[in-house]
Amino acid sequence: MFDLDRYILHDLTQTFDASVSGYSDSPAKILEHDGWNAKWFRIYSHAGTHMDAPHHFGVTDQTIEQFSLQDLMGVAHICRIKINEKQQLIGVSDLAPLEDIIKSGDSLLFQTGWNHKIGQSSFRDDLPRISEELARWCVVRKIKMLGVEAPSVADVNNLAEVTQIHQILLGGDVIIIEGLKNLGLIKRDLVFLMALPLKIEHGDGAPARVIAFEEKDS
Repeated sequence: MFDLDRYILHDLTQTFDASVSGYSDSPAKILEHDGWNAKWFRIYSHAGTHMDAPHHFGVTDQTIEQFSLQDLMGVAHICRIKINEKQQLIGVSDLAPLEDIIKSGDSLLFQTGWNHKIGQSSFRDDLPRISEELARWCVVRKIKMLGVEAPSVADVNNLAEVTQIHQILLGGDVIIIEGLKNLGLIKRDLVFLMALPLKIEHGDGAPARVIAFEEKDS
């Protein structure tokens, strides 16, 4: 059996609250009046911590509920990137010295500290971006999942760029996770990653609960 005592569990998921763009809620039932509490949710499919399906940018007809469980878990490398400027491009050179040890089927999590800007306009407008070079490298290396703390892997204010980067990654079978947090709490460079999106029929994307299993020191 899987021994959870061997791991530190890191929740890499944003909590849905008023600070998350694309989310709102309202009371559906009230304990004092109806006998129980319940809420109505209104959630944009790419709000908060979420995952993208190829259908999101039309590269294939694959939708979010069609990912297998094997697609959604596996070994992931923590790529620690220092951000020095607005809209910084992240390239293959930023992966050194991990580049030589990343294997086919591994996943990449980019730790930039960008999650600390949640609720600020810069979180969306000045985000660090995955370069075309790096996106194509991920496809060639058969990266399983690519995760970022920013709300997108590319400049959401540049339709040509955001389309190109998503089409390269999603068209190359690289699953995209956006809006991560707490990557800075992970000390090891290698974790076991589990990312489970809501199972929405014909979903172009969906909010996801994302967990990293970091092995404890022996």
